[in-house]
Amino acid sequence: MQNRFKTNLVLLILAIIIGLSTIAITNKFVNQLALEERKKIDLWVSGIRELTNLTSSEQDFTFIFEVIQNNSTVPVVLTDEYNNIQGFRNVDKDLLNDAESTKRLLNKMRSEHEPIEINLSNNVKNYVYYMDSTTLKKLSYYPYIQLFIIILFILISYYAFSQSRKAEQNGIWVGMAKETAHQLGTPTSSLMACLAILRDKMPAEKVLDELEKDIHRLEVITDRFSKIGSTPKLTMGNLTETLNKSIAYLQSRLSKNVEFEKLYPETSSIRIPLNDKLIEWVIENIAKNSVDAMNGNGKLSFNIIDNTQVVFIDITDTGKGIPRSKFKDVFRPGYTTKSRGWGLGLTLSKRIIEEYHRGKIFVKMSEINKGTTFRIVLYKN
Repeated sequence: MQNRFKTNLVLLILAIIIGLSTIAITNKFVNQLALEERKKIDLWVSGIRELTNLTSSEQDFTFIFEVIQNNSTVPVVLTDEYNNIQGFRNVDKDLLNDAESTKRLLNKMRSEHEPIEINLSNNVKNYVYYMDSTTLKKLSYYPYIQLFIIILFILISYYAFSQSRKAEQNGIWVGMAKETAHQLGTPTSSLMACLAILRDKMPAEKVLDELEKDIHRLEVITDRFSKIGSTPKLTMGNLTETLNKSIAYLQSRLSKNVEFEKLYPETSSIRIPLNDKLIEWVIENIAKNSVDAMNGNGKLSFNIIDNTQVVFIDITDTGKGIPRSKFKDVFRPGYTTKSRGWGLGLTLSKRIIEEYHRGKIFVKMSEINKGTTFRIVLYKN
């Protein structure tokens, strides 16, 4: 977790450095280009001044015309002191069709650059309005677009990296689960054979009934692990029966100091698509965590709330509670408050409910030293 945080931090810092460097370099180029455009306008203005000071009997002013005509990028408008258009370059004619549109254009130009005053003879004044070229404007936006692309690239790369790690972890987990199932298969078969022999010799021994239940339990656990990694088959089943079966098993295996309470009608029939073995596994994982939270002494309540589209299963304990900041952490792989255990029970439960049954599981409520309620949401269709 800490290494992943460091990697994310390094990527973020790298993106910020690249982005700020790009903005600084591009802004430098933009400022240089703006300075060049200003010089071009000054030269254009000088050409107009010279042109107005010459007469046809004086020298050839072809060069001055060339200076004026060579401005092919910067939008420029020449007006008299009453804002009447005297000439323009690189401006769409449609923007000068009427007085209102001309006024808007001149105001826009004035907002970017103060117009340049030209003093002519007889105290007549003209004004040169100009604004940044389209190229300069596009270039000023470029670093921000580039920064966005860099950040987007880092986010996509991080997502791809996370998905590959998740796929790798899932592959390892699936391999371990299947190997565990394989390893459990052989001793379970041997125990079944031994049980058959003992049945022949001591048919009336009641302890063999309990032994048979435990062997059957090992078979169920083996079957669960063998199915991890493959999509389980969901069939229409009675959720009430599944919950009753889980509670019956837990009552005979958990602490005798835990009181089990059913807040739902035990004979009701709520049929939904489910895999009963996996749902039993989820109930057991939550119940065992709840019993640990109560230190083996308290009340464990189960309730089924049947709604139109969904069914809620609430499991409530009277344990030490969970801080609100840890509501999501309890489902994270490896998270545990016990000295023993791998912290995988609730992680598996979340996967079974959300990935296999397309439902939800979360901590509905919790109070420190009062108890916790886990809620499972299962859809009817």
